[in-house]
Amino acid sequence: MSWQTVLGFEIHVELATNTKMFCGCPASHFSVAPNTQTCPVCLGLPGALPVPNAKAIEWAIKLGLALGCEINLLSKFDRKNYFYPDLSKGYQISQYDLPFCVKGNLLNHQVTRVHLEEDTGKLQHVGDKTLIDFNRSGVPLVEIVTEPDFISADDGVDFLKEVQRIVRALGISSADMEKGSMRLEVNISVRPEGQKELPNYKIEVKNINSFKFVKKAIEFETARQIKLLESGVTPVQETRGFSETKNETVSQRSKENAHDYRYFPEPDIPPLQFTKEQIEIWRSELPELPATTRINLIALGLTPAQANILVDSPIRLAKYQELSNSGDSKSAAIAVVNCSEDKLADLTLQKATVITDPATITPLVQKIIADNPKVVADYKSGKTQAIFSLVGQLKRQKPSLDATAIKQIIESQLI
Repeated sequence: MSWQTVLGFEIHVELATNTKMFCGCPASHFSVAPNTQTCPVCLGLPGALPVPNAKAIEWAIKLGLALGCEINLLSKFDRKNYFYPDLSKGYQISQYDLPFCVKGNLLNHQVTRVHLEEDTGKLQHVGDKTLIDFNRSGVPLVEIVTEPDFISADDGVDFLKEVQRIVRALGISSADMEKGSMRLEVNISVRPEGQKELPNYKIEVKNINSFKFVKKAIEFETARQIKLLESGVTPVQETRGFSETKNETVSQRSKENAHDYRYFPEPDIPPLQFTKEQIEIWRSELPELPATTRINLIALGLTPAQANILVDSPIRLAKYQELSNSGDSKSAAIAVVNCSEDKLADLTLQKATVITDPATITPLVQKIIADNPKVVADYKSGKTQAIFSLVGQLKRQKPSLDATAIKQIIESQLI
């Protein structure tokens, strides 16, 4: 029998706000002495009252907009009740039935929801003892949940990488998995090839900290589950971890269902009401997203590989834009792509002669317009990004032409 993997993802991203989600403690906790950035609110001491971080809410909604989500104009926080050593108050303030963002789409995969919650403390295992650092407790944490519509590890990893690019483009988090700013969880099950119904179980593998390990976890878990199914045994629904030394998943605990958490509305925070006007203001403030940036870079003559490297690193992209504004975009791309990030600040290019003279550029523009009637028609029908195809063609023909001047002259010719 042939088998098909069924995958869904949960992505946690720590937001880079100055303060925590519900108190005024500093949110930055990496390389900070343990338990030095806490207060009665993030420790959950009796009588302490949470106050939502407005910037964290704005950023969570902007992330939802960037992922193509609908925004709930009425939303609320809920208490998610469970007992674990890193959760000092016995519950986590999260969102249940009215998250900020729902029904998104990215790379033809469905985003179920984007919601905001507080992070937990961090367990540190020292010898035979387990210590707890509560500096991370209460840090704003966005969770992105997908539908189980992935059937391959490679497809899943492509999606996860694009989410990381979007988060970085928005400037809301470093999304650094080595530091725990972005943590990945994957739900894995297996069904017979051709079956449309979802399997009656799923295995959640939690807190994976690299794309490489996500792929290895999926491959190991898929093989493990197929072996069980072929022996007539349905895999037990459970939460598992991934052992980086053994390259295999390990059982942690039985998988909880929503009712196990006894969700109820957070009594200390009233519901949040947004207006359509506010949402549209936030939508208008979104930067250019990675997919568009990638298209525009390739249109300017960069290779897909160069474009991907620049889009993957906001630092490289900013340096490329700085250098390409005063020189040849291809030369800028080559220099930035091949320079280590820690030396980018000092990177310069020999200044080339840049042609901005309209008398020189206009005849070339007119020929490009005449040679590309379909691109021109697309532009005039409202597909304004089509102009970059024309700019790119001219830059490839004559790299010394100034891209901004080309674009301005094309726009004036197409009025």
